[in-house]
Amino acid sequence: MTTQTAQESSQSTTGAPTLEIVDLHAEIDGKEILRGIDLVVNKGEVHALMGPNGSGKSTLANVLMGHPKYKVTKGDVRYQGESILGWSPDQRARSGLFLSFQYPTAIPGVTMVNFLRQALNATAGKELPVREFRTRLTEKMKLLKMDQSFARRYVNEGFSGGEKKRAEILQLHMFDPTIAILDETDSGLDVDALRVVAEGVNKLNEDNHPGILLITHYYRILNYIEPDFVHVLVDGRIVKSGGKELAMVVETTGYEQILDELGIERVAGGSRIEGE
Repeated sequence: MTTQTAQESSQSTTGAPTLEIVDLHAEIDGKEILRGIDLVVNKGEVHALMGPNGSGKSTLANVLMGHPKYKVTKGDVRYQGESILGWSPDQRARSGLFLSFQYPTAIPGVTMVNFLRQALNATAGKELPVREFRTRLTEKMKLLKMDQSFARRYVNEGFSGGEKKRAEILQLHMFDPTIAILDETDSGLDVDALRVVAEGVNKLNEDNHPGILLITHYYRILNYIEPDFVHVLVDGRIVKSGGKELAMVVETTGYEQILDELGIERVAGGSRIEGE
């Protein structure tokens, strides 16, 4: 198998990697999902993570942000050289980690503008001036081609799939994270909505150069967001890494060719590596 080590991924010549995942194992309700993840995402890098259903992609996203239902049984997650396994989700968010949800939750009665202002105040640890906040919000909404009335709607209530994902990207821009984990941001989007969302991600990348972990099933978003690295996750492990051409292999042949090359047998409910 080929996986990406910290040395292979890092573009930095000095200092610790921005986000380093080391031999990460995790379970939920006693069932092991992640079975040894090794990955480094540095500021300014775009990593696409692909894999069959049930391979552990969303589990990895949730574990990185400290979801309490998931238990890390082995390994470590280090942010700028410091282990964050003992950090709460809000500590991780305040430090510069951001997760865009695959299935954003509706919050009836809470407007987008109030949600964003309170969340920004919490992450900044101080009260932002109202004028500064509104100017920033207006600029970001124009960038994402969102009508200003959107800010007065309740968070995700009655939103279409595309509107939910645009709301996630709006939050991404407002919070300006160091590491952005985008969990299937492209799911449920038509071509026009996908293009707008991708433009929003690219604009942030151009301006602030966060590290991006882009979790996706499909090649199509990679037509708009150019990855530096592509990783294939199978049965809780990264089994192959490469460039954008690896995503094209997945697009044209599915995962079967990669699994056959690596001697991984598809079984009911998942996969099994030969010799296990």
